[in-house]
Amino acid sequence: MPRFRSRTYSAKLVFGGTEVTKTGATRFDLRDPYHLAVSLGWPGFFLATLGTHVVINLVFVALYLAAPGCLTSMPEGAFLKAYFFSLETLSTVSFGDVIPASLYGHVVVSCEILTGVVFSALLTGLIFARFARPKSKMMFADKAVIAIHNGHPTLMIRIGNGRVTPLADARASLSAIQYHRTTEGHTYRGGTNLTLERNHLQFFALTWTLMHRITPDSPIAGLSQENLSERNTNLLLMIEARDQSLGAQVYGSRYYDTGEILCGMRYQDAVLSDDQGRVHADLTRLSLVEPDQHGRAQTAEETARSG
Repeated sequence: MPRFRSRTYSAKLVFGGTEVTKTGATRFDLRDPYHLAVSLGWPGFFLATLGTHVVINLVFVALYLAAPGCLTSMPEGAFLKAYFFSLETLSTVSFGDVIPASLYGHVVVSCEILTGVVFSALLTGLIFARFARPKSKMMFADKAVIAIHNGHPTLMIRIGNGRVTPLADARASLSAIQYHRTTEGHTYRGGTNLTLERNHLQFFALTWTLMHRITPDSPIAGLSQENLSERNTNLLLMIEARDQSLGAQVYGSRYYDTGEILCGMRYQDAVLSDDQGRVHADLTRLSLVEPDQHGRAQTAEETARSG
């Protein structure tokens, strides 16, 4: 019987605070070194580079010490001198005081020079790839809100462009992640797309409030602060836009769990204009909310009518 081998790890989702545990997945896959190199943080990347450099040098030091006399001016067992000679050879820099003295020495030095050229080229490419990755700098409100807008309950999520330069051709998609039950009685967790009043913005310079009108056939119809936990409704927002200054597509995402959806609240104004008509966007106010007075008035009116 074949042995089942799996690796289990727990990791935070990049776009949310939900913790998931994967079984049978590997955190680091040596068969995909490029993805590993670009997904590491900068401290981890520099430590991995330093460790790889040290290991390569130690391998060649062992080869030099295995054949005493293969290098000139190299006393037997001189580890430090062999290590610094390897370090200089790997970087294709030589000071001339130590040179190969045998065919074996020439072969090992030639292999190390070739290794150094390849290592330098790969390291240069990886550093460029890490610096060249475009970042969106999109800012998301900390909470999603449900308020009355144009007489209808509306789910709203506000985002902002954190760059000075505008983004073009911005597109948004919003999904409600909920538990569903099939006719056979099985339960699964899946996403349902929410229709946005405007999911495309040609010019995204300041802020953008995404709105989903909650109609009777909406997946989140009847959602209230009391039954949020019971229905375990989460939201997943995905944004795609083009950064004209970089000439590349940029992406942003935000995951709102149950505790980050507020009913009966609305966003405070974040874009203001002065007496001279100049527009000022204060992105520090992106997440500020206040009670929805229109929603309270409508609720009170409905209660009076039912009474």
